[in-house]
Amino acid sequence: MSNMTDIETANKSAVERMIAARPILTGVSTAREVIPGMRENLLLHAGPPIEWERMSGPLRGAVIGALILEGLVKSESEAIGMIEAGEVDFAPCHHHDTVGPMAGVTSASMKVYIIKNTTHGNYAYSNLNEGYGKVLRYGAYSEDVISKLRWMNDEMGPLLADSLGKSDGIDIRALLAEALHMGDEGHNRNKAGSLLFLKQLAPLVTGSTASDELRSRVLQFLGDNALSVLNPVMAACKAMADAAHGIERSTVVTAMARNGTDFGIRISGLNDAWFTAPAGVPVGLYFPGYSSADANADIGDSTITETAGIGAFAMAAAPAIVTFVSGTPQDALNATLEMYEITTMEHGHFTIPSLDFRGSPTGVDIRKVVEFGITPRINTGIAHKDAGVGQVGAGLVRPPMSIFEEALFAYADFYGIT
Repeated sequence: MSNMTDIETANKSAVERMIAARPILTGVSTAREVIPGMRENLLLHAGPPIEWERMSGPLRGAVIGALILEGLVKSESEAIGMIEAGEVDFAPCHHHDTVGPMAGVTSASMKVYIIKNTTHGNYAYSNLNEGYGKVLRYGAYSEDVISKLRWMNDEMGPLLADSLGKSDGIDIRALLAEALHMGDEGHNRNKAGSLLFLKQLAPLVTGSTASDELRSRVLQFLGDNALSVLNPVMAACKAMADAAHGIERSTVVTAMARNGTDFGIRISGLNDAWFTAPAGVPVGLYFPGYSSADANADIGDSTITETAGIGAFAMAAAPAIVTFVSGTPQDALNATLEMYEITTMEHGHFTIPSLDFRGSPTGVDIRKVVEFGITPRINTGIAHKDAGVGQVGAGLVRPPMSIFEEALFAYADFYGIT
């Protein structure tokens, strides 16, 4: 067969695996007990690899907060001293079957969702969503932030673990399919998905042996947070994308991720290499009192949603998202239509009512990105550049074209294509 035929066959195989993956939320456990390679002095972070010296404000703040949460230090100065002494190891969440929103920092004692892809047998993990306001994922580490995380670890997490342990799990692929028909796109608009999540969790929680007060507080906490389902959705998308990784000769993107400094991608047929370039600042709507001058560069693992065919790729299903990220409903429709140009297949489970239930565009092909000059669409929250200030807006961003060009050259070199 020709090189072209080989690539087309490989890409079809990769994306068919991504679509066939069935991610089930099976439980909640402690990171050190389930995440491969997790240990006490290891902190996982969003995006491609990065060292302390190059970390942005939000990521640095989240690192400091995680060290305080773990009881390894008591203050910012102690945390920085420990890091500069080389006593803390850093690794991307993606290197440990994990994903995390914004800074994405995950430490050993944190409770995490466990996702099993029952089709192919692989697992993925994500931490629990803290809700809005001052939160670790935006780099905040004040006492109230740490107290909330301890409550999530010590009370909410065990209750969710007990509740899910008495069930057959929650089918996140089915939940997403329904949410797309209710106005979500699965990345920044999760209002329907979070309510569906609450609907499935509530009978399990109320059937637990926990106190009435705790059960009530946990259900209230989840119900008040329109992003509560985002973290298990991200882990589900990670499980789906990982099912497509490692297919020889495939040019399909299996990870897109940002650490607040760099934007990185990984390609199915190029093992675990990262291709990176400086991350851009999203263009969008800012909260009152803030502007692009306050914004950090793009950050977070949540672009795994676009990698798996939802998020900005499914914006046509979520016209109301434009009130959050800017633009018009027609812009949301056009975003999805453009992504069909650079993808491999239409998703068999994620369908879009406004497009006559056409499957969402799935499986970014680096060849098409470079050939057509179209980079993936991404919608995202915007973090303040300083640690702990939090979210200052939301908008749209695209990865740098250079990483796709670099990946394509690397692919040609790896497979001996001239």
